[in-house]
Amino acid sequence: MSTYAEDNRKVTTRHLIEMKQRGEKISMLTAYDYSMASIIDQAGMDVILVGDSASNVMAGNITTLPMTLDQMIYHGRSVTNGVKRALVIVDMPFGTVSGDPLKSLEHAIRMMKETGADALKMEGGEEVIPDIRKIINAGIPVMGHLGLMPQSINKYGTYNVRAKDDAEADKLINDALLLQEAGCFGIVLEKIPAGLTKKVSSQLAIPTIGIGAGPDADGQVLVVYDMLGINRNFSPKFLRRYADLHAVMTEAVQNYIKDVKAVDFPNRNESY
Repeated sequence: MSTYAEDNRKVTTRHLIEMKQRGEKISMLTAYDYSMASIIDQAGMDVILVGDSASNVMAGNITTLPMTLDQMIYHGRSVTNGVKRALVIVDMPFGTVSGDPLKSLEHAIRMMKETGADALKMEGGEEVIPDIRKIINAGIPVMGHLGLMPQSINKYGTYNVRAKDDAEADKLINDALLLQEAGCFGIVLEKIPAGLTKKVSSQLAIPTIGIGAGPDADGQVLVVYDMLGINRNFSPKFLRRYADLHAVMTEAVQNYIKDVKAVDFPNRNESY
């Protein structure tokens, strides 16, 4: 007998599809740790992505490729511990979805069990459809990812906008339809022309989430360290900074140093 009780406060994959149907845009940000995830969740975010961009903003790597399954599980568990409402999606890192459906399913099951996430995100189209089908058929929700796929950066050789020519645009549309047919509940579209995003989104029943893909996606995602202005080393055209926490934090740290040097911290009221 099942003891499952639905939590109506929790955003689900079904909610995202319903949001697309009624024309309500979906908000999505990345998070990699408990404290940041708690703030984002309490602010009312619909979806939190535990991105393999942790490789860049948390570990200082140039690409996302070094992230391991164990590292993604660590970040995923940290985030889910801090989230009560938002849908939590965790990236499958490079090499864990590689054309062997059974092996991919093994990785996906471990990810779900050990992170407590609601869903997984996987890069690729037609080439990984067998893996995605296997994972979805096992009961694991999957979000696709097309356009610029950072895990394939060595193949591209550039972070330039993708699918500007007709052949690549046609493949992207076909891949999106294949991902939907395979059972994906949504697709991230990264760094593609806005007109193509509009075309793809209009052909799908599942929501699209854009990043550098124009306003016609069904939702938007940004890396939280970028939009908060903590990371100053990344300034693409699509990024809007909503704060300058780099300046705020630098000033706070400098004031702390000054107070310690002047023996102003801790003062009498701050001592036992």
